[in-house]
Amino acid sequence: MIVQSDKTLLLEIDHPDAQACRMAIAPFAELERSPEHVHTYRLTPLGLWNARAAGHDAEGVVDTLIKYSRYPVPHGLLVDVAETMDRYGRLQLANDPAHGLVLRALDRLVLIEVAKSKKLAGMLGDKIDDDTIQVHPSERGRLKQALLKLGWPAEDLAGYVDGEAHPIELAEAGKDGRKPWTLRSYQREAVEAFWAGGSGVVVLPCGAGKTLVGAAAMAEAKATTLILVTNTVAGRQWKRELIARTSLTEDEIGEYSGERKEIRPVTIATYQVLTSRKKGAFTHLDLFGARDWGLVVYDEVHLLPAPIFRFTADLQARRRLGLTATLVREDGREGDVFSLIGPKRYDAPWKDIESQGWIAPAECTEVRVTLTDAERMTYATAEAEERYRMAATARTKLPVVRALVDRHKDDQVLVIGAYIDQLHQLGEYLDAPIVQGSTTNKERERLFDAFRSGELRTLVLSKVGNFSIDLPEAAVAIQVSGTFGSRQEEAQRLGRVLRPKSDGRQAHFYTVVSRDTIDTEYAAHRQRFLAEQGYAYTIVDADDVLGPKLPTVD
Repeated sequence: MIVQSDKTLLLEIDHPDAQACRMAIAPFAELERSPEHVHTYRLTPLGLWNARAAGHDAEGVVDTLIKYSRYPVPHGLLVDVAETMDRYGRLQLANDPAHGLVLRALDRLVLIEVAKSKKLAGMLGDKIDDDTIQVHPSERGRLKQALLKLGWPAEDLAGYVDGEAHPIELAEAGKDGRKPWTLRSYQREAVEAFWAGGSGVVVLPCGAGKTLVGAAAMAEAKATTLILVTNTVAGRQWKRELIARTSLTEDEIGEYSGERKEIRPVTIATYQVLTSRKKGAFTHLDLFGARDWGLVVYDEVHLLPAPIFRFTADLQARRRLGLTATLVREDGREGDVFSLIGPKRYDAPWKDIESQGWIAPAECTEVRVTLTDAERMTYATAEAEERYRMAATARTKLPVVRALVDRHKDDQVLVIGAYIDQLHQLGEYLDAPIVQGSTTNKERERLFDAFRSGELRTLVLSKVGNFSIDLPEAAVAIQVSGTFGSRQEEAQRLGRVLRPKSDGRQAHFYTVVSRDTIDTEYAAHRQRFLAEQGYAYTIVDADDVLGPKLPTVD
């Protein structure tokens, strides 16, 4: 059945081939919940417009809804879906030889409607004819944001400046004694889809080689490139990969971080330094104008800080590539990614990549622990805003984590959490080092290198481990606490163990939750995105991990 509420459609499906259904529906809908065999998908205007921008038509979407819906779909709602998709592109941004940037209508009445909106005040210039209005180039991004909010997303066909030329080639023949290699088929398809669209987002699983997609896009642009990353360690991983996989040399790649301020033909900057302020002012914005950039790459675009959206509104004449494992944003700013970075150009289902052998198969397990009577009393009498922290950091979880680590004593194990006090407890309990926000970059790289070499078997990570760390031999991740119900965090954490293992073994992802608390509710919410990708969670009791007698924790 489909229920319409707040411009959202909920579709229930009950189909024997759940994986085929997910693959058919994923391009335009998001899994809402998945109890047993009945799955509920959420259809939003933005999801439908993303599908339209990626080349899916309304007829195909409607056929899919009819085929997989558990109940007959009301005709009126199918019409609504088709009409919503038809809204994308009825307004177009284009470059007119005589007038520069213009807003052009394929439907004149739509142009009349939006031109009267107070939300577009000051963004539109003179009327050229009944179907065309002049737009100042500086308003290109903000106009797209405003039109999306009005329900008329514009297709941006205005093109891009080439930027300052700089020779960049992929080194597929091998470099510095390395073996020859080639882009995987899906990586090549992703680059082609991005380049054809001009700007936009490529969605690939963690471990599927998003950095190589970025490198290939740079080789296509052959221009100066600004790469924005989450942290310095991630930036240095990008630099190592670019030196190994492209014609670029170390001298051609600059680091712009809290430690260094280098501006070179390819410059890798951290979000943190760009959003830092001094006396209320952003002091590093000159970086955006420091070179005539031909390409801007946003790594982990789902984590884009709010100020970067504002800066990106002024970069609309530059090609922009967003890379992510999931476009889910818990702050609801997916629309800003769509408007300012670009629509989703390519999205490969995780299970497809797994079936091709490019990421490791993974088994997901939720381990439920029962709180002690004392912990239950503390939880029951706590203020509502404190309950999640208390449930997530319950000491009852510690022996379960140790038992899981012992179960995988021959594997490389990551223990990941959100609360620093809990992580210090775990570090002491497991006799394992901790990487957290205050850990220096030098110490992080030392610990990561020790983990990669096998010298270190277990590593405890704070939220710094959610993204942009390359630990290919990590085979087990144990999640003890998270950022409430964050779906993208869950996906990123699973991604830490998805790189293919040298011996082909399976990856394991455990999440340890406290039974009968809000911890369990948030875990269910976090799992939604991965369930959409085809990952099923097996729920087990702590006793199944520990055995009949639970160890005590002092």
